[in-house]
Amino acid sequence: MKILITTDLYTTETNGVVTSVKNLSEELIARGHEVRILTVADGWHSCQIGNVYYIRSVPLGVIYPDVRMPTSYHHHRLIKELIQWGPQVIHSQCEFFSFQFASYISKKTGAPIVHTYHTLYEQYAPYVLPIKGVGEKAVGTLSKFRLKNVQRVIAPTRKVEDTLRSYGVAAPISVVPSGIRLEQHSKRLDVSERSAGRAQLGISDEDLVLLNIGRLGNEKNLDELVRYFADVLPEYENLKFLIVGDGPAREMLEKLTDELGLREYVIFTGMVPPTQVQEYYQLGDIFVSASTSETQGLTYIEAAANGLPLLCRQDPCLRDVMVSGENGYDYTDVEGFRQALRAIAADLRWREAASERSRQIAASFGKDAFGSAVEDIYQDLLQNDNEEEVNA
Repeated sequence: MKILITTDLYTTETNGVVTSVKNLSEELIARGHEVRILTVADGWHSCQIGNVYYIRSVPLGVIYPDVRMPTSYHHHRLIKELIQWGPQVIHSQCEFFSFQFASYISKKTGAPIVHTYHTLYEQYAPYVLPIKGVGEKAVGTLSKFRLKNVQRVIAPTRKVEDTLRSYGVAAPISVVPSGIRLEQHSKRLDVSERSAGRAQLGISDEDLVLLNIGRLGNEKNLDELVRYFADVLPEYENLKFLIVGDGPAREMLEKLTDELGLREYVIFTGMVPPTQVQEYYQLGDIFVSASTSETQGLTYIEAAANGLPLLCRQDPCLRDVMVSGENGYDYTDVEGFRQALRAIAADLRWREAASERSRQIAASFGKDAFGSAVEDIYQDLLQNDNEEEVNA
């Protein structure tokens, strides 16, 4: 099968869309399919590198960091080359610039479009349209318009499916969680490696470490976690907060940390190599998150795969990743956070059982299962198209 994947993002390593696209393309290729990726270049020049086609672009960081707009569309030689190649399925991953590529190539080749809806833009709308309610309505209208001509929508979670239905999206929707590289997250640090890694960050073996890994964006609500950490810190002699990653909110978070007198207790590592991210998960004891903007929560799944209990703000995307009381707890306010942390911190035996339960849950989110489920959707779509042609 010839499969074209279109995406606005591909070069950054700190984005869930990029992770999903790379995992999917690897799985599809391993299954014998021919996969090409069409994306937006991070500079002024278009090029082809292997099976990835980059269309030149200009930055739009004023809207959101890492966002770039292509300057060539329908008549670019790389677009013409992909049309001549003749994809059988086009899998769109973003609703904006690269969606136009997908739509144009679909019209020229007759290939159906499958679209994965990765991002709940309601969380970002206030940055662009600060008038309450206007941004959210615009997001729903745009999403419904964009998806009216796609043949199948993939939602990473039931949370996303429910949101799309509330927008009035009529296309068939399949819920398929994005997979992770389980083999990477099954690698374990031994006791001495973990101790040495923590020591390099100023963390002792006796410290209880809250951990957050991911892009430091304002929509992640990490400032809430820093404030909650400050509220509960007096109850503990050995509590630390390890924040792994980088992004536009980092400066604000470091300033807040200083204002609250937490510099001794809150540790920022900055960006870490993707190949080593599992090592940083294993330096922590409890994974924490205050985000309500997640559509699939890949970091939740990765944390679980590394054997961490979860302490996260209540959100529908946790439904398939966390079982309350078994491998974590959710909270809605600082008091809920405090009570859950007390329960986790006080019971080492529970933490050990929760660690094993987290790994069991994460085992169902491997990228092989992800690739298989998406492949089934392609085949079902093409089979239905063939049957319609026969009956026409």
